[in-house]
Amino acid sequence: MTVTELVSYEDALASYDPVMGLEVHVELGTKTKMFCGCSTELGAEPNSQTCPTCLGLPGSLPVVNAVGVESAVKIGLALHCEIAEWCRFARKNYFYPDMPKNFQTSQYDEPIAFNGYLDVQLEDGEVFRVEIERAHMEEDTGKSTHVGGATGRIHGASHSLLDYNRAGIPLIEIVTKPIEGAGERAPEVAKAYVAELRELIKALGVSEARMEQGQMRCDVNLSLRPNGTKEFGTRSETKNVNSLRSVERAARFEIQRHAAVLSSGGTIVQETRHFHEEDGSTTAGRIKDNAEDYRYFPEPDLVPVAPAREWVEELRKELPELPRVRRNRLREEWGVSEHDMQSILNAGAVDLIAATIDAGADAASARKWWMGELARRANEAGTDLAALEITPEQVARVCALVAEGSLNDKLARQVIEGVLAGEGDPDAVVAGRGLAVVSDEGALGTAVDEAIAANAGIADKIRSGKVAAAGALVGAVMKATRGQADAARVRELILEKLGVEG
Repeated sequence: MTVTELVSYEDALASYDPVMGLEVHVELGTKTKMFCGCSTELGAEPNSQTCPTCLGLPGSLPVVNAVGVESAVKIGLALHCEIAEWCRFARKNYFYPDMPKNFQTSQYDEPIAFNGYLDVQLEDGEVFRVEIERAHMEEDTGKSTHVGGATGRIHGASHSLLDYNRAGIPLIEIVTKPIEGAGERAPEVAKAYVAELRELIKALGVSEARMEQGQMRCDVNLSLRPNGTKEFGTRSETKNVNSLRSVERAARFEIQRHAAVLSSGGTIVQETRHFHEEDGSTTAGRIKDNAEDYRYFPEPDLVPVAPAREWVEELRKELPELPRVRRNRLREEWGVSEHDMQSILNAGAVDLIAATIDAGADAASARKWWMGELARRANEAGTDLAALEITPEQVARVCALVAEGSLNDKLARQVIEGVLAGEGDPDAVVAGRGLAVVSDEGALGTAVDEAIAANAGIADKIRSGKVAAAGALVGAVMKATRGQADAARVRELILEKLGVEG
């Protein structure tokens, strides 16, 4: 089905109620893999970070990564889950070339964390609770690169390359319970959930959760049921969606696609789907297996995991302030509305603004520069705020230079431009470009005298009481000083010299 064959989103919701399930895989930031001592560092030569265990060679035996277990418990606690007193690993059996053992070591009916929830805030401030079914430990597969095709997928490729460096990297899979009741806001709920989960993971320090690098990815399960009914429809599973915007787009597209199929009398196929960034569409992958098809059975080479209750409670006490609680605290400290705080969150600026304030800036100035000039530049560059080549400490220094009168806003923008261009820190840019505000009273007085002499008519208007006309003389002085004068002081000098009270 093509994009042009979809029904409108409004028509889809007029007849059907969406039900979602979100499965998020988080790649943990451990130094070694889940069941062996191989490094997890990115960027190594293909197949250089492997050993008999992660390659599944005969006679090799796995050992559980203790930090991986600790990270799983922390995630479970932060999601308000129950932590299992005893759980074990299982073998999930299926064949794919990037999985050298022909099974994935995972958890099946005995996850380490279960029955939790995460409250997420939507753009209008509404809070929606997403219930968590489970969070379980498993290992990642290797990476397949399909060469010779037009799409980068296996269909049409001439050959494939396999890199097993990623095979065995620790993962936590977080699975929601069916998300019902979101209605037309289902795609927004999906995006908000993944965004909040990403912030939580980062706050815990268990992963950088960089979606563009595959450290966090989401499978979007979606089905429709006729309005007023309770039975779930057949679901599709859009795999490995790796940005917040794409999660929202994938859910929206699948709602429209399902509705088009059902409205025309067709049947939804339970299958995986591929998401396409270029147009927000999905295409069929493979028929989706049921749990029985994986022939799960307990992993015989690993002992069960039994987290001691005392240890779990110690980890609970060590949990950091969770993102939503922290945002509410910062919102009050910064004196901003919920709407403004949501905009800051959407821009990815919460941590940047907080760090800028910690470096000495006041809240209003930090927010002004990150959400104004820097957000504009990030948008023009098509990148995230955090990816800009400027630090919170450098932004705080710009704020300080403005506050002390060494820079005005126009000059500050030029300083930011210089820092982003790699010309050094703010003070170096000011010196290199000669951008300091002209504060010498003599020089300013001379510039004001010249502006009055060159604009006698305007000066006469000001003397006659039309004080607003002083703006034209201020502009002339600012032009003469290349924008480096203090505009407020210039206006004061003009009125003083013309004998007019401001």
